[in-house]
Amino acid sequence: MPSNDRREFFTALDRRCKWIKNYILHPRFVGRFSPAEIQWAVTAYVRYGGKRLRPAILLFSCGAVGGDERQAIPAAAAVEIFHTWTLVHDDIIDRDPMRRGQATVHQRFFDHYDMKPADCSLPVDEARHYGVSLAILTGDIQHGWGISMMTELATRRGVTSDITLKLIDDLDTYVLNTLVEGEVLDIQYSHQPLEALTPEDIETMLWKKTGALYQFCGRAGAMIGLGKRKHPYIEAVSEFAALCGTAFQLQDDILGVVGNQEVIGKPVGSDLREGKKTLVVHYAYQNASLSEKKLISGVLGNPKADESQIRRVIQALRDLGGIKIVNQRAKDLIAKAQNYLQALPENQYRAWLKQWADYMVQREF
Repeated sequence: MPSNDRREFFTALDRRCKWIKNYILHPRFVGRFSPAEIQWAVTAYVRYGGKRLRPAILLFSCGAVGGDERQAIPAAAAVEIFHTWTLVHDDIIDRDPMRRGQATVHQRFFDHYDMKPADCSLPVDEARHYGVSLAILTGDIQHGWGISMMTELATRRGVTSDITLKLIDDLDTYVLNTLVEGEVLDIQYSHQPLEALTPEDIETMLWKKTGALYQFCGRAGAMIGLGKRKHPYIEAVSEFAALCGTAFQLQDDILGVVGNQEVIGKPVGSDLREGKKTLVVHYAYQNASLSEKKLISGVLGNPKADESQIRRVIQALRDLGGIKIVNQRAKDLIAKAQNYLQALPENQYRAWLKQWADYMVQREF
């Protein structure tokens, strides 16, 4: 991406990021939540930062088909909060202590369990349970909040009730069920031997965990922009976004292994300790010698693996080609996705969608 185009793209992305953050943090929303711990928790990850890639594709897709992207802001904000509750719950499942460089919700309440009545004293196990309990409840509230935001398409932005209800139904049935299925598979796969899984198994799981929500974002933006439930543009954007979502997760898996901790916001190697069966690990393991397989197996799913072991496995994943193969697969998916953009009108928003797709696999590792 030429430097001028890159600057323009990131300026556009940052502007929409601010739109979404300001919308979510409006007092009419935040004032609903109590006690103070919950009010902090439901907005924490939004305040932590992030590129808001899902809201961005929704808004860009709306503009790309000729719509007014500001009409779609409630849907874009809803998607961000919907995504955020899945992160809060996912962090519990993965036992992650950090998100975007700061404490996860459950970890924060465990670390600061004195955010309770002064006369209450909690032993460590109870403090940990307290943190998990509040994080579960935080995600529950965020889920409902996201659906409530979607209703503002009709009540505040002039989107027809037909389209608004369709999007709510899709998000809270098809997308939700698909995301949960992907998460269940991810958990189950972490307890299965690598030899039992195919690349197709792993990539399908990744699509369910990530691609389905990206697909919804593209489809929702196009539906709002066109004011229609069906149109060739909607199908084109939907396919584009679905492929990009899978590519994003592949690149994210690479960053989870070899990324800079300050950039990715969580400890490098945490995916290895959790036993994540990523394509990076799969392809490296296939190319490994017996001693290398023993090394990888000894760390994968071992929460007690030390930093020296983690570094050795990371180097093996590089040397055995796992990272290179997966990075190329992500690039191939992006190239395939961009073919769908040719069906859309040529405009600035289509250019931003292309640049957005390129960014998905150009994040440094």
